[in-house]
Amino acid sequence: MIDALIAGRMYGQAQQRQGQAASHYVTCKLRVALAGGDTIFCNVIAFDDTLQAALLALGDGDAVSVSGALTPKIWEDKQGNTRPAVDLIAHAILTVYDVQKKRDALQVDDLN
Repeated sequence: MIDALIAGRMYGQAQQRQGQAASHYVTCKLRVALAGGDTIFCNVIAFDDTLQAALLALGDGDAVSVSGALTPKIWEDKQGNTRPAVDLIAHAILTVYDVQKKRDALQVDDLN
């Protein structure tokens, strides 16, 4: 297992799914920029209710940072080229909305 922090943009919408024993989880894809202008896709899965809600609130193209257990892998595109990708089991998430809420809370505290 690799403990990682990935920053990227949502690629499409997060999807809520149901697993065994009626447990719920959320999956999504992030497009992550690499050096040299390349991108890589990060497949994210979240089991925690708070993380699920945060991912479901995001839309296509929204910026997000996710930390968790990372697994590298390879996939094949439509032209038959092998491409790198990563899977991440989310343990924590940070969005621009979280940052704005924190800033707003700090401004309220400064006024008191």
